Amino acid sequence: MHRHDLTDAQWAAFQPHLPSPQGFGGRPRINHRNFVNAVLWLLRTGAPWRDLPPYYGHWSSISTRFYRWSRAGIWQQLLSCLQQIADEQHQIDWDTQFIDSTVIRTHHHAAGARGGQQHEALGRSRGGFSTKIHLKCEGGGKPLAVLLTGGERHEMVGFVPLLERGRVKRTGQGRPRSRPRQLVGDRGYSNGVARKELRRRGIRAVIPPKRDHRRPANDDQSVYRERNQVERAIVKLKRFRRLATRYDKRQVHDLVMITLAMALSWV
Repeated sequence: MHRHDLTDAQWAAFQPHLPSPQGFGGRPRINHRNFVNAVLWLLRTGAPWRDLPPYYGHWSSISTRFYRWSRAGIWQQLLSCLQQIADEQHQIDWDTQFIDSTVIRTHHHAAGARGGQQHEALGRSRGGFSTKIHLKCEGGGKPLAVLLTGGERHEMVGFVPLLERGRVKRTGQGRPRSRPRQLVGDRGYSNGVARKELRRRGIRAVIPPKRDHRRPANDDQSVYRERNQVERAIVKLKRFRRLATRYDKRQVHDLVMITLAMALSWV
């Protein structure tokens, strides 16, 4: 086992939700555990595919499988299954959820996507060429959903899409769970549009007003102090160098890397 590899406990949680080793046809290849470890090495180091250590296998074969799994939605399926198991074990706090965003500097190698970069969540903020990660967490600080936009976009761009995402399926019958009792956000979400949308959904808003706004009656300072849960979740994501700086040209591949990092927090 190498430093960046999955532990036995993590692999035991991942393995049941991955495809059959022969699920995509073709001749036998490296096992799934070695493949996922290779992707984790890239995630933690931020290195290019060609720099992948040879003990994981040939970088071209691993990248091909990575792109194939990305197109098939395997990584998102893995995260959804882990969240469903956590919900069955009552490990998701549906009372309170947190929302926040952070700007990620983008390496110049991420520019130049074929067909243009207008749909690749790239933009220019005060910090330069960047991407903004919008994140929603449950009450315990574990990530539920993520959205990418250009770095210059306002927090409210991701507000409603994040409310729609992060649905956790139930084992039996019933709709997926998605609605908390209250949502906590910073002043970037303090506007009439956000509060109206939360009222429509029956969610209590715990969002401090801007200094030139009247303080709403339902502002709860004791609950708001727990907002550091989502801030700590963002810090944990940025421990992965491939997430602290964006290197991928395509939004979908950057999102897959974030999804894998989120899955690790559930095991």
